[in-house]
Amino acid sequence: MKLIGRKQEVKELNRLYNSDLPQFVAVYGRRRVGKTFLVDETFKGRITFRHAGLSPVDSGTGKNELKSQLKNFYYSLTTQGMKKSKCPTSWLEAFFMLEQHLQSIDDGRRQLIFLDELPWMDTPRSGFITALEAFWNGWACHRDNIMLVVCGSASSWVQNRLINNHGGLYGRLTYEIKLAPFNLRECEAFYHSRGVKLSRYEIVRGYMALGGVPYYLGYIEPSKSMVQNVDRLFFSKGAPLRGEFDRLFASVFARPAEVKSIVKVLSERHAGYTRNEIAAKTGIKLGGGLSKLLEALIVSDFVQPYVPFGKSKRSVHYKLVDPFCLFFMRHVYNRNHPDSFWQQNQSSPSILSWQGIAFEDICLLHIDQIKKALGIFGVSSRQSSWALPGNDETDGTQIDLLIERNDNVVNLCEMKFYKNDFAVDKAYDRTLRNRLAVLQEGLPKRIAVHMTLITTFGLAYNEYFGDFQQVIVLDDLFE
Repeated sequence: MKLIGRKQEVKELNRLYNSDLPQFVAVYGRRRVGKTFLVDETFKGRITFRHAGLSPVDSGTGKNELKSQLKNFYYSLTTQGMKKSKCPTSWLEAFFMLEQHLQSIDDGRRQLIFLDELPWMDTPRSGFITALEAFWNGWACHRDNIMLVVCGSASSWVQNRLINNHGGLYGRLTYEIKLAPFNLRECEAFYHSRGVKLSRYEIVRGYMALGGVPYYLGYIEPSKSMVQNVDRLFFSKGAPLRGEFDRLFASVFARPAEVKSIVKVLSERHAGYTRNEIAAKTGIKLGGGLSKLLEALIVSDFVQPYVPFGKSKRSVHYKLVDPFCLFFMRHVYNRNHPDSFWQQNQSSPSILSWQGIAFEDICLLHIDQIKKALGIFGVSSRQSSWALPGNDETDGTQIDLLIERNDNVVNLCEMKFYKNDFAVDKAYDRTLRNRLAVLQEGLPKRIAVHMTLITTFGLAYNEYFGDFQQVIVLDDLFE
C-alpha cells in the first residue's frame, strides 16, 4: 500500500536516520491514524529490532500483565535473532538483553529500534520507565549508530512520560512527531490510491462520519456509494465500526469510562461546555482529575479548547471535534437502526440539519485552508465562535466562526452545506444584517467586518448576492 501524504514527517525521519548522532524519536497521535504504517513504510528494510506492546483490551482479567509483556518482548528478541536463553523477569533485564543482542550484531551501520505502542508496555508497578531510562541514558545515547523510535496512541502518556518527563528522560527526546488525521485533500489522494471514485461532495459527506482516520477510510469499498458504505460500516449486521467507539477509549485511556462520559456530554452541545459545566454534568470532580482527562482528549485530537469571542481566557470552552465520535454519538450510540438506515434517511430533515452542523465542524478542522483562501495565511489571527442570548426585546444570534485578524478586519463566516449554489433569500438577508449589526456594536470603530460564505459550490446570483464580500467553496478546502 502506498504511503499517502506525510511528506514532511518522512523527510524528517530520514534526516534523523542519516545523521551521525544517536536519536530518540517519539511518534504519537490518535488511535488508527497511521503511526505504525508511517514508520514501517519510511524505514522498510532498515529496522534492526521491532516490538509492539500487548493491548490492555485483549489482556482479559489484567492479571500477570507484566509477565505477559516481558514474555512477548522475549519472543520478539528470539524471533529476530537473539539466542534463546531465559525469559526476563524485569524490564531492566529485558532491556539488558536487547543491549547484548544489538552489540552482538553491530557492524557499524545504523541500528534502528522500533518500539510500537510503548504506553501498553508500561503496566502498573512494572518499573518500565526506569528501565527505559537506564537503556537510553546508560547505553543507547552513547552509541552514535543507535536510533530509537517509539510510538503510542495514548498521546497523553507520551506527553507526560516522555516529552514532559521531569526524571531521567528529561530532555532526552531528540525529535517528536504528532501525527494528525488526514485533511480532505489527503483523503482524496487516499481514495484515488485505492481505486475509490468519489466526488469531492461525497468525500466531505464521508468525512462527516469517518473523519480523516486512514484506518476507517480503508474500509470504503470502491463498488459502493458513500451512503452504502456508511450503512455497511455502522448499521449493517456485523458492522465493522460499530464496536470501535468502545475500543477506541479502552485501549488508549487509563480511565475510559470517565473519558467516554465527557465525550457523551460534549456531543450534546455544538458549542461545547466550560470546565464547570462538564464537572456538573459528568460528576467528575474539578481539579487534577478532570483537568488531566480533558488534556488527554485535547492531545489526542478529540477535543478542542477555545475562548468564545469577547470572553476572557477564564471562559474556556471545550468542544468535541472528532468527526467519528460526533457521528457515532448522534446516530449510532444506544440506537437500533435497520441495515439500510442511512440510505433510507439521507434526505430527511434531521439528517440534512445534522449535515449542516457537521460541515461547520469540518470547516473548523480546515481553518488553515480557509485562511489561505482568504489570503490571510501570513496575518496573525485567531478564530472563535460567538453567541448572544435573546431576551424579551431582542432575538438571540449565534456566529460559529469569527476570524479576528491583526489587520483590523474580522471575518464573520457563515457555513452552508448545499447540493447546489447557495441562494440568499429575504429572510436570511435579514438575519445576516442583524448579526452584522449586533457584532459591530461590540467592536471598535477601526474594525471592519467582512461577511464570508463558506459553502459547497458557490453563491447564486440574485438581489442579495452582495451580502457576502468573499466566498469560499469546497475546492478551497481541498487545497
